[in-house]
Amino acid sequence: MSFDGLFTKAMVDELVRSLKGGRINKVHQPYKNEIILTIRANGVNQKLLLSAHPSYARVQFTNEAYDNPSEAPMFCMLLRKHIEGYILEDLYQVGTDRMIVLEIKGRNEIGDISYKQLIIEIMGRHSNIVLVDKTRNVILDSIKHVSFAVNSHRAILPGQPYVFPPEQHKQNPFDCVEDDLLRKIDYNAGKIDRQLVEKYAGISPLFAKEVIFQSGLANRSTVPGTFISMIKKVESGDIFPSIISSGGKDAFYLFPLEHLKGEIKTFPTLSEMLDRFYFGKAERERVKQQGNDIERFIHNEKEKNEKKIDKLKATLKEAEKADQYQRFGELLTANLYAAKKGMRDIEVLDYYDESGGTILIPLDPRKTPSENAQKYFSKYQKAKNAVEIVLEQIEIAQVEVSYFDNLLQQVQAASPKDIQEIREELVEGGYIRERQKKKLKKAQNAKPVLDHFLSTDGTDIIVGKNNKQNDYLTNKLAARDEIWLHTKDIPGSHVVIRSKEPSDETIREAAVLASYYSKARNSSSVPVDFTRVRFVKKPSGAKPGFVIYDNQQTVYVTPDEELVLKLKK
Repeated sequence: MSFDGLFTKAMVDELVRSLKGGRINKVHQPYKNEIILTIRANGVNQKLLLSAHPSYARVQFTNEAYDNPSEAPMFCMLLRKHIEGYILEDLYQVGTDRMIVLEIKGRNEIGDISYKQLIIEIMGRHSNIVLVDKTRNVILDSIKHVSFAVNSHRAILPGQPYVFPPEQHKQNPFDCVEDDLLRKIDYNAGKIDRQLVEKYAGISPLFAKEVIFQSGLANRSTVPGTFISMIKKVESGDIFPSIISSGGKDAFYLFPLEHLKGEIKTFPTLSEMLDRFYFGKAERERVKQQGNDIERFIHNEKEKNEKKIDKLKATLKEAEKADQYQRFGELLTANLYAAKKGMRDIEVLDYYDESGGTILIPLDPRKTPSENAQKYFSKYQKAKNAVEIVLEQIEIAQVEVSYFDNLLQQVQAASPKDIQEIREELVEGGYIRERQKKKLKKAQNAKPVLDHFLSTDGTDIIVGKNNKQNDYLTNKLAARDEIWLHTKDIPGSHVVIRSKEPSDETIREAAVLASYYSKARNSSSVPVDFTRVRFVKKPSGAKPGFVIYDNQQTVYVTPDEELVLKLKK
């Protein structure tokens, strides 16, 4: 785990410097397990994210934009009642645990001084955010309810006394001296990193492995000094927030972890690092939860149409025998005198063959020669008619495959609000049934919310991330002479540069955005077409988001997440 007790201490130090004594102006709950507090301190508004997400629990400042629900959840309403307008008197870590307490003071509705505690427990899937009446030590509510049936040690329920999680009885590493490490660690037993985790509070396997790596030859002569040295760095705030990319996986910590042997990127603050590390991760999981049924439906529809195309192609192959049926019918008609009922085949002169060869014609022994000839003419006519119908059906199915392939890409790049728009589009297209008629009607009348980016030279760039947004951006919002971009022959977003004569650098940056928000996100040297909006047309009756264009030029770019983050408004 990266967010261990040592990381929690460093994060609390970062928060205290900016927040202590600030006023809680706003409370929002954008998602089920996340709270955003807007706190005014030192003349600046700061957004504090409190997350009890089972995989991404944390506390940090954030600059990310979060979409708030139209109706606030109950826990959010309760927080607004009890802490909005209150002063954040203090903020501290409980021991070396991953627990942070916000001490809050204000006046209640009748004007009396009221003391509250907002306690954030960062414990993996057991993470929680608990509001406590400090005077009575009574839980007012929590973002997750836990009964005694689930946890025999304590219940996290309104009206219950607040009880801290059971102590682990480990030593505080900040009180540790070298003699402690010599006594507590069995250097002959091996697995010294595990022993460090077991003996000292707040120590994660990541930190312990780095201690062993920095020690070189790990023994009683090297480990104690290295451990104490690294602990003192944390204690004094001598940190370099870092994301380490190694073997296709990312990890973050207070400083570079050399034992991971990966690419290291450092950040000015822990919060900036966490914003970068969690960019898209938690949102993708929320999208997966909200849109799992949609993604499964789209995938099944795409697969169904692909199978349909295979069957139609087999039918087409059979229909290609039409000329042979016609030949059999005509040759059999010319040789009716030689055929008799009961024959299984007949060999006749093939006057279509320039070399004067013969051909064997299969017959149905139950039919007369004339009926057999008629059967072949009938099969010829049927096959001939089928070719036109089958080709038309193949074309329709291919359009559906392309449409659903495009939707799959959009789901994979979607935010929670984008998923709702994709769902509405499927309802409007008659693919699925609508859930709530009133809400859908309201959403249909609203303008899509588009993602805005700012190029290096200050030019506005807009990205549509689903078909509703793409249609609105290209066909209604963009001006005729502005620049429109899309990945060449690859499902992706419509991108518009709000300029008639953008710089080459702005075109390149917009092309990077188009490649990033496309199916080619993980590719390199992605072709991106760009042209003026007036050369982009939506054919009559075309699927949502589908356009044709001309007068385009093509640039080749590689998707760059760092640049996307830099340009995002």
